[in-house]
Amino acid sequence: MTLIKSISGIRGTIGGRTGDTLNPLDIVKFTTAYATFIARSKSGAKKIVVGRDGRISGPMVRDVVCGTLVGMGYEVIDIGLATTPTTELAVRMHQADGGIIITASHNPTQWNALKLLNSEGEFLTAADGAEVLAIADAEDFDYASVEQLGRVTRDDTMDQRHISSVLQLQLVDTETIRQRRFRVCADTINSVGGIILPKLFEALGVSYEILNGECNGQFAHNPEPLEKNLQGIMQRMREGGFDLGIVVDPDVDRLAFICEDGTMFGEEYTLVSVADYVLSHKAGNTVSNLSSTRALRDVTERHGGCYTAAAVGEVNVTTKMKEVGAVIGGEGNGGVIYPESHYGRDALVGIGLFLSSLAQKGCTATELRRTFPDYQIAKNRIDLTPDTDVDAILVRVKEMFAQDPEAKVNDIDGVKIDFPTRWVHLRKSNTEPIIRVYSEAQTMAEADELGKRLMQVVYDMQ
Repeated sequence: MTLIKSISGIRGTIGGRTGDTLNPLDIVKFTTAYATFIARSKSGAKKIVVGRDGRISGPMVRDVVCGTLVGMGYEVIDIGLATTPTTELAVRMHQADGGIIITASHNPTQWNALKLLNSEGEFLTAADGAEVLAIADAEDFDYASVEQLGRVTRDDTMDQRHISSVLQLQLVDTETIRQRRFRVCADTINSVGGIILPKLFEALGVSYEILNGECNGQFAHNPEPLEKNLQGIMQRMREGGFDLGIVVDPDVDRLAFICEDGTMFGEEYTLVSVADYVLSHKAGNTVSNLSSTRALRDVTERHGGCYTAAAVGEVNVTTKMKEVGAVIGGEGNGGVIYPESHYGRDALVGIGLFLSSLAQKGCTATELRRTFPDYQIAKNRIDLTPDTDVDAILVRVKEMFAQDPEAKVNDIDGVKIDFPTRWVHLRKSNTEPIIRVYSEAQTMAEADELGKRLMQVVYDMQ
């Protein structure tokens, strides 16, 4: 049983003892703390948007969240089953004071989470998140009197409003997409993607087949959109007849593509390909996190822009994007952030831009993939025990490479060691009790060897 409080929100497994899991009492506590924070930070704040993915625990968590917010005197705009980017946009469209997204993103079915938004529909900063946690720890709560109780209002229009906003983006070339008459196969993992993606495809004139399209929370496979979890759609693509395979995670902020021959386009290359398309039309800078492929840097510099790396975490990426005026950015896990739409990872925006690129170039996904620098990234993990001293491990890793003239050490988020032709990054996850070990090189064997070398250092210290 697990409860994780981090920059990515309040995340945990359902059931179990209070303080150890995401259970009704803890949901009330953290929802109250967030509502208290919103009231303190914005005078007269009274409106919060709530949306959820298709998880089995979603209705229970929604009822507790909405009831708590009503008890705090808020008007709750319940948009029901909705993607994370849809909820982010709903905050802005409703001119709300904040929002709560009920989703554990790529985590398995026993998990759920509260992702907390500000009035711009963006994730709370680390400082704001820390304040929410401090309020929760103090448990000095003040609920509304009976005359001041809030209410819940339902809005079932947000899917269409989200899709309309995508179609209106200047670089989403709807006419050329329609002319290509694409046929796609999409795996929506039995969550909210199965509701909204068919509507998007129909609006774009794209014919489609949906795998795992029933939004019942019974995830058909591990929901993280990695190659090892996507054998079903890869086999369907190999059977032929499709131009592209599309995979989203349960809350539809991550996006991966399958080529027409059933091979992976590469989760890391979702952002790279979309950035290349955007930069070919609009000069500018890009940002991704430290654990993302170097290919984005290469593509950005090829277009005359400047690439910047940020700490892992969507809010860290968006903050850096604003600082450097990035025209496109995101994360190597398939997260596309396009400021012209909003500062949040959005698979619908990514699909619109990617299909526009394919349509304009008149090429296949396989041909498009060959136009980018080819790096291989190995993604490993180390499960943490209660006795694991992560800080000591990171210090040891830094010491190992401090005297290496070829190594550049970056410690803004864990430890990343950059070499001329490869890199490795160790950091404690914001969403799971693990250390992530990502490494990249020109071959998978070299990338994996580098990662395993650093993993052995960790094992030796446990």
